[in-house]
Amino acid sequence: MPLKLDHTAFQVADLDTAVDFYQNVLDLKLMSKEIDEEHGEAFAFFELEGGNLELLQNLAENDFQKPEIKQPFCPHMALGTDDLDQLAVDLQRRGIPIIKGPLEIEDMVKWLYIADPDNNIIEFVQWLKTS
Repeated sequence: MPLKLDHTAFQVADLDTAVDFYQNVLDLKLMSKEIDEEHGEAFAFFELEGGNLELLQNLAENDFQKPEIKQPFCPHMALGTDDLDQLAVDLQRRGIPIIKGPLEIEDMVKWLYIADPDNNIIEFVQWLKTS
């Protein structure tokens, strides 16, 4: 039975703040946003090619603590791009700090890391060699 990626999930402190970041800063398409009182959480789904992104806020606890950002920046979600250099310029123009990068393995791959408002790590990657 073959498996495929359905979604990746990040915990967030405030769903509205996180949705604003992913929708208006990263330009991801919001699929749905719901409050699930029965299970004590709020969640939103964003459309991504190859598997979606879910953001989860625990409604029962107000003591969310941002994870510490440290290498090797795991866990993280990696998003592909065709032009990492332009993406880096766009991120800086929008005031999004780059944690590390752009980095490159010549003729193979370029990548960089950022964090969302809750310190969830996002890697952007551009594959230079496709075979």
